[in-house]
Amino acid sequence: MKNWEDDSPECPATQDLLDVMHICDQLDIHLHANNFSQDYVERVFKKFVYEYEQGRTPNPDILCNREIKFDVLLKKTQDLGADFFATGHYAKLIKDSKNSLQLHRGIDENKDQTYFLYALAQQQLNTTLFPLADWHKNDVRKKAQELKLITHNKKDSTGICFIGNKPFQSFLQNYTPSQTGEMIDPQGKVIGTHMGTAFYTIGQRKGLGIGGKKDGSGQPWYVCEKIVSSNQLMVAQGENHPLLNHHHLSANELNWIGEPPTTNTPRLTARIRHRQVLQEVKDIHLDTQKDTLTIIFVEPQFAIAPGQSVVLYQDTRCLGGGIILHRW
Repeated sequence: MKNWEDDSPECPATQDLLDVMHICDQLDIHLHANNFSQDYVERVFKKFVYEYEQGRTPNPDILCNREIKFDVLLKKTQDLGADFFATGHYAKLIKDSKNSLQLHRGIDENKDQTYFLYALAQQQLNTTLFPLADWHKNDVRKKAQELKLITHNKKDSTGICFIGNKPFQSFLQNYTPSQTGEMIDPQGKVIGTHMGTAFYTIGQRKGLGIGGKKDGSGQPWYVCEKIVSSNQLMVAQGENHPLLNHHHLSANELNWIGEPPTTNTPRLTARIRHRQVLQEVKDIHLDTQKDTLTIIFVEPQFAIAPGQSVVLYQDTRCLGGGIILHRW
């Protein structure tokens, strides 16, 4: 599956295809090569750029799973007559007493990918297999080495593939114009100039260009708010600043893999970014008419970013989640 036309060192589609061809020959597996680049641009990348232009922080990997891997690719396998769709995600599927599928975290907590899979539906998971559910990544590599697969020590893919090691700002400038504006502190004092609110994320510390300006605390500056309407970027000093830490958030575009949670659902936790340690939830409120969710955390959460996803868990089970709207 090829999703991006730029065959760069960070996204080496040609080398990946050669590796797959080698392994398929070795294991006597038939290979079907497909180019879904246009689907990816239309259904993932354009929304990625639009969301940044609106001052939000999207997660293209979640969109890719929902729109490409578990839609375009899944339908392609069905057209080929496949009985099942197996992927390398570190996640686990369990059928409950009602014969409904539950999504659970895989045994390898460091590689858990349920955060990226919360937006899937029962229909998409119905013929899906996650064979790595009870495997640790190190054991997968050992097994691959035993089988003499050439990819047994291949470097892990990290970050957003189509950006790779390129500076985020310079990459995004190819698709959205720069619009300089004021960088202000919480009191409204202008302390610098930004290149455009689209090029920054909530909680960002590096690349602000104001490291020498202090307010007496001597602490580093962080982006705490993107004011798109006035093209201003607000920054504050210290990661414990109240404008960077919030107990509440609201979310929409909700998706529940099974029954939605309620305020009485026990042992609820959530995460607002991949690999964040699961955070204890104090209470939730689900507005079914507006299809919005409000979450109150026990502890304040650093750098809650609108546009990112919040995903809810009950023990190891991933219940679902939504797109963050506001935080307070």
